[in-house]
Amino acid sequence: MSDPSAPERLASVQASIARAASLARRSPADVTLVAVSKTHGPEAIRPLIEAGQRAFGENRVQEAQSKWLELREEFPDVRLHLVGQLQSNKAEDAVALFDTIHSVDRPSLVEALAKAMDKSGRRPDCFLQVNIGEEPQKSGCTPAELAGLLDRARSAALPVVGLMCIPPADLEPAPYFALLGALARRHDLPCLSMGMSGDYQTAVAIGATHVRVGTALFGERV
Repeated sequence: MSDPSAPERLASVQASIARAASLARRSPADVTLVAVSKTHGPEAIRPLIEAGQRAFGENRVQEAQSKWLELREEFPDVRLHLVGQLQSNKAEDAVALFDTIHSVDRPSLVEALAKAMDKSGRRPDCFLQVNIGEEPQKSGCTPAELAGLLDRARSAALPVVGLMCIPPADLEPAPYFALLGALARRHDLPCLSMGMSGDYQTAVAIGATHVRVGTALFGERV
């Protein structure tokens, strides 16, 4: 049996999102599917665009620049999301290229992004990344640090729309997604970026507005 085509994989993920949203009495239209195209070239990305996918996620600014400058000329309505960690010295490039930045995780990055936005006039939507499991190896502010980081971001006029997290691996993600949702409600933030290929249906059921899906759309990385 041959591997499913890109349009088939996209339709399968969309159907799974629709089922999870329906069970939670949510509209599937309230969930943005971000196709995480890191490590994949234009030849893998183009079939998904041609099948109707319009939101794509990249982990690194330099990799995104190398492939999306040309693709966006061909498909100007594609929206790009930065889902990986961002170095402060890349803030200007990120603001120029991306429409949404999911990984704002520290005060120094807030200041760098605010400066870049003021200089360029572009104001990508921003998510604050929360280290929801308080894991030492992961980026993000702790839940206890969130209020302070959010105050800094709002004072700097960053367009913060929500929170992002990556729950601990090999643990049930639902409690961590629920905690992120509670934090977002506490701080009047409407959007939740949570859920990847292995747990996006759970995330949708708990309130995700953005799910970041790579493997389920592109297949296993070689």
